[in-house]
Amino acid sequence: MNNKLAVLIPALNEEKNIREVIQGIRKAITGEIVVIDDASSDSTARVAREEGAKVLPLLLRLGAWGATRTGIRYASQHFFEITVTMDADGQHLPGSIAALIDPILLNQADVVIGSCTERGSVPRKLSWLFFRKFTGLDVQDLTSGFRAYNADAISTLMTADTALLDYQDIGVLLALNKAGFRILEVPVSMCPRSSGHSQVFSSWWDVFRYLVITFILCLSKVDIPAVSRYRSVNG
Repeated sequence: MNNKLAVLIPALNEEKNIREVIQGIRKAITGEIVVIDDASSDSTARVAREEGAKVLPLLLRLGAWGATRTGIRYASQHFFEITVTMDADGQHLPGSIAALIDPILLNQADVVIGSCTERGSVPRKLSWLFFRKFTGLDVQDLTSGFRAYNADAISTLMTADTALLDYQDIGVLLALNKAGFRILEVPVSMCPRSSGHSQVFSSWWDVFRYLVITFILCLSKVDIPAVSRYRSVNG
């Protein structure tokens, strides 16, 4: 492909998975692979370098969005035309990257989400439904981190009001939707983690914290007609 492509992989203690992920990407597409090592305590960074990836090491742990945004800054500074974000745990299949970037190449979308609603448990699907109704976002898989962005979307994600989103899913979509970007979903398959456990949903407390923070974010960031109508009716 003629467009410059960067694949961003935020990683925390993923030494058992990162090699296979990088190798899979190399087989699937041509582009720069950037691993953002979120202050891992294992050999994630070393393994990624051995596989020829560009490694951005963080001295302090910034979390999923902080690490991703570090990669986004790199992509913006190096003028990549398309940037893909994907997980380091093997859930996102490199073979699906082409399906994400094609709508951008064809100028059908600015942002493309790899959607896999089949992976959602009943509680997760209920939370998707709640936040979809609450925010007005017409996105089925709100929490998928498997996404492609064009250069303009990447520039928007570098603005100051996206710096403290904490999580990269709904907050990012709210910011991009508010800015008028065309958001498209494409169906993809996802695999269970190769090993380890989720860094975001590793306990019920983490799930509860995620829901509360996301709800507060929605209250502060989105203009919701239903809320305005409720306020006007109830004084």
